[in-house]
Amino acid sequence: MDLLDNMKIIVIIPARCGSKGIKDKNIIDLCGKPLISYSIDQALALKNRGLISKVIVSTDCQKIADIAKSYGADVPFLRPKELADDKSKSIDFYLHTIEFFENLDEQFDAILLLQPTSPLRDISLLEKSIKLFSTSTNSSLISVYKEEYINDLVMYKDIDSSTLKPLNPLHNKGVRRQDHGSVYVRNGAIYITTVAYIKENQQIISDEPLFVEMKKSDSINIDTAEDLTLIRQMLCR
Repeated sequence: MDLLDNMKIIVIIPARCGSKGIKDKNIIDLCGKPLISYSIDQALALKNRGLISKVIVSTDCQKIADIAKSYGADVPFLRPKELADDKSKSIDFYLHTIEFFENLDEQFDAILLLQPTSPLRDISLLEKSIKLFSTSTNSSLISVYKEEYINDLVMYKDIDSSTLKPLNPLHNKGVRRQDHGSVYVRNGAIYITTVAYIKENQQIISDEPLFVEMKKSDSINIDTAEDLTLIRQMLCR
């Protein structure tokens, strides 16, 4: 039975105009294609498999909208400028999208968010995420990677330009890696949330979300020029 018989999912790919670190980041060239096209291709593959029902790009930029349409995404509106500045929160464009479609009498059960800056998702992992979420009563799912080294034992805050304050008082007590254990780090690649939870709580992630694990090497979220250089080295061969 098709999963859409049970849950109607919309994919939102957010891509606002402004970008402080990298100019036109969401549409910057990555191996001959605009960055956003990778997420669009992944979403359309899910749609072709009957796992989601709609793929939209939420943007305030006509240039991004035109590129997104050329790769097969729907851009049913341009996001209002007040929902696309540096102070805007993700929940704002979620709620805007929900309201837009509800005004058209179109309802969705859940939203799958695919950020353009995380292009290294594997389609099989996306499929696994949707199947896991659709068969659960949990309100949200996130993607993570397992971190074996970084934790508060090796983290410090700066007191001044030359002095640091440890986050953990045991930072210099010789605690071994094997003893402090690993943690899971949210990588920003996959978010799924029920519309009901979003509307009721004005939040995207529940307190005890489901998770799918990605490799740390696939968890690059392009934010800096260094990130872009690294991902080009990985993909542009």
